[in-house]
Amino acid sequence: MDANELKYLSLLAKSFPTVAKAQAEIINLNAILNLPKATEVFATDVHGEYEAFVHLLRNGSGAVRIRIDEALGDSLTDKEKSSLATLIYYPREKMDLILPDIEDKNAWYSRAILLLIRVSKVAAGKYTRSKVRKALPKEYAYIIEELMTESNLSVDKKAYYSSIIDAVIRTGCAETLIEAICMLIKRLSIDHLHLVGDIYDRGPYPHLIMDTLARFHSLDIQWGNHDIVWMGAALGQRGCIAHVVRNCARYGNLSVLEDAYGINILPLAQFALDVYGNDPCVAFGLKGNPDLPPAELDLNIKIQKAMAILQFKVEAQLIDENPSFELQDRKLLDKIDYEKGTVVVDGKEYELIDKVFPTIDPADPFRLTPEEEEVMDRLVQAFVGSEKLQRHMHIFLEVGSLYKEANNCLLFHAGVPLNEDGSLMEVDVYGKRYKGKELYEVLEGLVRAGYNSTDPVMRKRGADIMWWLWLAPGSPLFSKSKMATFELYLIAEKEARVEVKNPFYSFLDNEEVLAGIFRDFGLDPAVSRIVCGHVPVKVKDGEDPVMCNGHVLRIDGGFSKAYQKTTGIAGYTLISNSHGFVLDSHEPLESVEAVVANEYDIHSKRRTVEHFSSRMKVADTDTGKELKAQIEDLELLLKAYRSGAIAEAE
Repeated sequence: MDANELKYLSLLAKSFPTVAKAQAEIINLNAILNLPKATEVFATDVHGEYEAFVHLLRNGSGAVRIRIDEALGDSLTDKEKSSLATLIYYPREKMDLILPDIEDKNAWYSRAILLLIRVSKVAAGKYTRSKVRKALPKEYAYIIEELMTESNLSVDKKAYYSSIIDAVIRTGCAETLIEAICMLIKRLSIDHLHLVGDIYDRGPYPHLIMDTLARFHSLDIQWGNHDIVWMGAALGQRGCIAHVVRNCARYGNLSVLEDAYGINILPLAQFALDVYGNDPCVAFGLKGNPDLPPAELDLNIKIQKAMAILQFKVEAQLIDENPSFELQDRKLLDKIDYEKGTVVVDGKEYELIDKVFPTIDPADPFRLTPEEEEVMDRLVQAFVGSEKLQRHMHIFLEVGSLYKEANNCLLFHAGVPLNEDGSLMEVDVYGKRYKGKELYEVLEGLVRAGYNSTDPVMRKRGADIMWWLWLAPGSPLFSKSKMATFELYLIAEKEARVEVKNPFYSFLDNEEVLAGIFRDFGLDPAVSRIVCGHVPVKVKDGEDPVMCNGHVLRIDGGFSKAYQKTTGIAGYTLISNSHGFVLDSHEPLESVEAVVANEYDIHSKRRTVEHFSSRMKVADTDTGKELKAQIEDLELLLKAYRSGAIAEAE
């Protein structure tokens, strides 16, 4: 045993100071290896749709109903099971609705508690008692644990269990206990959540999703381009801020800025009314038909135009500051003929939809007016100074990354940049070229430097790269030829608006190309799969989210209401459990009220992507690899104790 190994084992001995304790841990870890693999859920592109997303967490993407079926079999009718499922999803809301009409509330409490305990036992079946104990709500941990250990064979303790329930009802805590058991069932139904990007933009409640994720027991996030642009905005990056504010106005979601994050937009609103008050802003109608009063709708339109012009100017300045970004073709205000009302894009002249530009000087089109400068300065201060926004963005840093490898799955939001021949594309990042996994790692390092570096130059580079990640053709979060914001607003011809997808998307059925990607990331092509989002799958047009014999799973199915006409469904979730992989496609959630009152759930179509021939155990997972390594270390510690190389504690 060399000195370094002995030093490490001496440190390990502080945690396991005796032979008995080391032996007990080895036995415990070996037992865990033989448990069934727990359930992982994958989702992406939730885009601020809080109710639909949280409902899927509450029902475990269908796992809760499965646990009810397993626990109760034919002892309940389908209607009774639906009622119990709704109680588990929304216990407080359901009880508030039904209890006023129930005569014998005590009998209802007793039956509900017994049924929920039976479901919780099944939900806990994949876990050690220690892990279940840690998941128990603290206030009722003892009571729930005692009830869950009830055995149908233990006749002698029936009175004991009945007395617990009677005491719970008599002391008036039956409803809070029911809520606690429901929380436990939901907690055990999803062991880990993978969120593959794009929490922000379009939908109205991204902040509520972030609050939910901050409390979630186990998750990781792969940054999406709509997330990274908010991360940059929180650092005061002007291009990111311009997009974020414009997009909130475009979807009628300025309340996300004002009410959720305390960002004062009054100076911007006054500026927009002063400059565009008499302007019909013909090209800047809102998306998604937001239900706003006429005056507020008009204000959103004017703010949207004001921020669009600011965005075009600010982005041009960033392009000049960063020539390595290779975005010169995105400077378009100087391509406008302001007398004719036309613009030249890609060598072709187009007529502009909107020709009213009171803040643009044709001789110096990218210069901000003093009033625009003041608006931008105030927005920068407001974004940087928002405590809640900073807290939410740090969640991305704590549990997020540009990509993740998990149990032979390669998770990233959009795509790995490829050349036309399917080879990895080299991308210029501040004068050096990178590709594949190295590109992801360099870019992630820059993002983290934007937040954490003490060097102001590196902080600025990090902030600017977040803007680049949002919209650049070489960005693995965007993967398109251009961000056609200008064209979508101001040019009617569809040919000018086309955003050509990176060749990555044309090779998703090519096993050879995918094998090259897997090998570059250090994964085995035979057993690995890519899970990504970003580009909505047009189910209604016959597109298939499962490609290349299951090696690619594209799971953007349109959580965002803005995309549901495109996809024909209301989102996907991918479930990985001990039996295999299942892809759920969802119909729209009517409302939480409809779920509670009518026991209406999200109707999902379930598709088995892969069924394992034998049930997967913890030993077969990444966690299993870690546990096996720990067991090897503990066995070395045992040898050291027995040989006398390390002494047991007294």
